[in-house]
Amino acid sequence: METAEVTTKNKWSIDPSHSEIAFKVKHLAISNVKGVFTNFKATIYTKGDSFITSEIDFRMDVASIDTGDIKRDEHLKGSDFFDINKHPQITFTGDTYERSEIANNYELYGHLTIKGITKQIKLNVEFLGAAKDAYGNEKADFNLYSKINRTDWGLKWNSALETGGLLVSEEVIISCEVQLVKQ
Repeated sequence: METAEVTTKNKWSIDPSHSEIAFKVKHLAISNVKGVFTNFKATIYTKGDSFITSEIDFRMDVASIDTGDIKRDEHLKGSDFFDINKHPQITFTGDTYERSEIANNYELYGHLTIKGITKQIKLNVEFLGAAKDAYGNEKADFNLYSKINRTDWGLKWNSALETGGLLVSEEVIISCEVQLVKQ
């Protein structure tokens, strides 16, 4: 009689109070504008405790964008950029998680959808470790980093500078600190 190997499927969720979804973009070709999204959630399934088997479904509300400037945030929510009335969420579904040559580092490939446009991206992932908190909850921490071209997702608004160049860079740096909790 053969016995099938049973692998437990674990569900993880993102802990928003210990996580940050941030970005930065060059402004005036000399400084960075930084921002965060404050309302997001994720569901991650793993086979056993290995994150290399992750199935990831991440969603964030674009209306939660915060750059520290209310007028800029309203502009970003409008039709020139995210158009939140038609496209209220940004989503990411991860489909391939590979080990990097650097210890505790991985490459996460998946599909990022902004304004109804879906493109594959790669996130560089650093696994920071896992531990149990004071209440016995299993936690795992990650840093994620990537660069994207915002115009690939229809975020094309810009303005020419008198000195040459553009007001807002096309390159956006994504930087996330994520803590997961096992359900």
